[in-house]
Formats: sequence, C-alpha cells, structure tokens
Amino acid sequence: MNVIKTEVSDVYILEPQVFGDNRGWFMESWSNRKMEEAGLYYNFVQDNQSFSAQKGTLRGLHFQKGAAAQAKLVRCGRGTVLDAAVDLRKGSPTYLKWVAVELSAENKRQLLIPRGFAHAFLTLTDDVEFLYKADNYYCQESERNIIWNDEEINVAWGAEDPILSEKDANAPKLCDCDVDFIYEEKSK
Repeated sequence: MNVIKTEVSDVYILEPQVFGDNRGWFMESWSNRKMEEAGLYYNFVQDNQSFSAQKGTLRGLHFQKGAAAQAKLVRCGRGTVLDAAVDLRKGSPTYLKWVAVELSAENKRQLLIPRGFAHAFLTLTDDVEFLYKADNYYCQESERNIIWNDEEINVAWGAEDPILSEKDANAPKLCDCDVDFIYEEKSK
C-alpha cells in the first residue's frame, strides 16, 4: 500500500498494490497492520455504499459533529468521482483548505479523511458505486452539511448545476453552520 500525503493536513491518498493475471485482479483494500506501520490508527466500525445513476450528481458537503464525528476511508467501486475533503478544524494549519482527488474503479485510489472534515463527491460518470468505511456509527442528530458551493470554502468542482438532493440544495453556508471541530496536534 502506497500512502501519499496531500496538501491538507492529515488527509492521505492510499494506492493499494494490485495483482492481476488472466483471470482479473486482486487487491487488499484495507490493512490495519500496514496503516499502523505508516503511523495511521483507525478502527472502522461501519461500511456504507451508495449508488448514483447520473453523471453530475453531487453528494455533500457532509459531516457529523461532536462525539459522533467520523473518519472515513472512501473509494469508488464503479465509475469515477471527484472526491473532496474540507478541513473544518479550527486552529489547523490547513483550516478551510480542501483537497480533491479523482477516485475511480480503474485507478483504485482511496482517500483517508480524519474526523473534523466535511466530505463530498461529484460523479464524473453515470452509474457510480461509492464505498466508504467510517470509524463511528451514523448518528442522525449529529449529521450536518454545508452548501456545496460555499464561497468561503470554494471547492473547484468544475460543475455549474450539479444534481443535488433537497437536503444538499438547502444546506446552510459555513458561516451559518454549528461546526465545533478543534485541531489537536498529534504527538510525534
């Protein structure tokens, strides 16, 4: 597993080693041992999967606040997405910075997003299956979202009029959201 740092603090791209032959391919999509060897400690407790039928579907910016916050490991099992993580941790050296990575069934890349981030993705193809692990259980009371095109965050989606759920279309701006994340520097 190749672990690649991004420009945003504590967000990593994971590139699994893929073994292929005339039958197809095999990859290890998660290894707790390999992550701990890289200094990354996560205990995932829930797997989620979504399907988006149309290219141009945007899901996010989503997060859970407080004790219900979630770290996520995300990947695309079918199709291609532009996946984004936004640092919402006040005091972080990359506060309000975002990283966007193309994840696809072909490149098999994954994005490891710690707690304290908003997450979203835009489908770049039809028929997208998106998979993610979470290190905390879903908690509806703690679920929050921020409007996808918030000018304070300004993610470069490359989409003017994405397909949105009613919840995402009516999401508040960051300045009207009750974000409560505080950055805690990791000991070395």
